[in-house]
Amino acid sequence: MENRKWSILRVLELCGLLALVCYVLHDVLGSLNFPGYSALTQAVSDLTAEGAPSVFIARPFSCAYGILALVGTLCVVLSEKTKYNALQYAGCIVLFVMHMISFFGYTLFPLSETSQFSNIMHIVVTVLVVLTSIVTMVLFTIGGFKKEGKRVLGIAALVSLVAMMVGAIGSGLVSPAIFGLVERFSTYSAVAFTAFLGAFSAFLN
Repeated sequence: MENRKWSILRVLELCGLLALVCYVLHDVLGSLNFPGYSALTQAVSDLTAEGAPSVFIARPFSCAYGILALVGTLCVVLSEKTKYNALQYAGCIVLFVMHMISFFGYTLFPLSETSQFSNIMHIVVTVLVVLTSIVTMVLFTIGGFKKEGKRVLGIAALVSLVAMMVGAIGSGLVSPAIFGLVERFSTYSAVAFTAFLGAFSAFLN
């Protein structure tokens, strides 16, 4: 029974990879179905905003991404407790919390042209997602250089952290002509790390 349970968890850890695929599809297909949309100048969240012409295709893939990311990170938390040191395991838990905030927060509070409250809450959710993402990457980075830490995860987390900071800080400093591109450094960093963590746990660990 234990072997069966482990094998199921290991397979489900790969949901992190599928989540990345869904996120890319929500971005690409949403952009293609939003006349006049520019990935260079506009945020990813515009694709799932209320009234956006891309909602019909972007939201289902965004929802699938959120569910798969939650399942993948939960399975890592359930199966990897004895394989990582305390800091990196804590990082797994915080990453799961981040995906919970992201999935439920953005689902309940999309960008809206009619609801200022929804827009304010969308910003609040974004702040919480960024903060929990940073905590995750810091825990994995430091844990990677501690005893029994997974060094490769520490390096991957450090790269993700740098990309996240470039996106978070840079999007407020760069020209509007490339705002969307810089903002994607931040949004894709946690998505890519989730995929890497799932693949590492399933295949390499």
